[in-house]
Amino acid sequence: MTFANVGTLGAVAGKRDELVVHLTRRSTTLSEVGCLAYEVGVNDDDPDTVYVVELWESVEAHRASLALPEVQASIAAARPLLSGQFGGFRFHVVGSPLRD
Repeated sequence: MTFANVGTLGAVAGKRDELVVHLTRRSTTLSEVGCLAYEVGVNDDDPDTVYVVELWESVEAHRASLALPEVQASIAAARPLLSGQFGGFRFHVVGSPLRD
C-alpha cells in the first residue's frame, strides 16, 4: 500500500533556499528503493519553512531508505541548515481520482 510522508522542515533563518537546493539534488537511489515522488516546496509567507511531500511504495521502503549511506550522508549535510522545527503527518493512501 502506498505510504505518504508529508512534512515541514524549519530552516535556519536565511538558509531556506540553500536547504531547497540540497533537498532537490538528483537522486536515482530514492526511486530505486521505492520512492514514487519526493516534492519540495516553499511558501513566501513562511520564509523559513520547506514543505516536503513523499510517496513511497510502502512504509517499509521508506524505513529502509533511512538506513542507506547516501540518505544518511544527505541528512548529515542538511542538519546545519535545519532550525529543529518539524511538523507533518503520515498516512497510507487508500485511493485517488487520478488512477484506478
